[in-house]
Amino acid sequence: MHYGYQKAFEQYAGFIKDKFPDVQVEGENFPPPTWKMGLARLIGVVKLVLIMLVVAGGNPFQFLNQPTPQWWNWLQENKIYGCMMVFFVCNFFETNLISTGAFEIQFNDVPVWSKLETGRIPNPPELVQIIENQIRWSTHAGGSMSGV
Repeated sequence: MHYGYQKAFEQYAGFIKDKFPDVQVEGENFPPPTWKMGLARLIGVVKLVLIMLVVAGGNPFQFLNQPTPQWWNWLQENKIYGCMMVFFVCNFFETNLISTGAFEIQFNDVPVWSKLETGRIPNPPELVQIIENQIRWSTHAGGSMSGV
């Protein structure tokens, strides 16, 4: 799990275990869509190629019979800063593409909350109400408490 999300998960898991000791709490990484993963990989390759071209002093625009843009001249004149900028900007986009920020909650294998659908993480009182409602429903339906 991504560190920031791992911490949020641990806080919610501890909170749930304190309120509902019999409820099993599990967490895992939620993978991004395939197209986002592919685009992130492509950006990673482009990043490496750009850095190699800057370091080697190559000019891909001459190969393509295109005029050299000003930003490429700047990269060539400022190799260290240019490589750092390419590295960090590309990493920013790669990270944003592969980070889902998912916070999905299931109770007895039934989805009860989805950050992907709602766009937010439930607040603790809201989560308690959801779990209590699911416990009441599963008790009336003859189920057992077994997973969040």
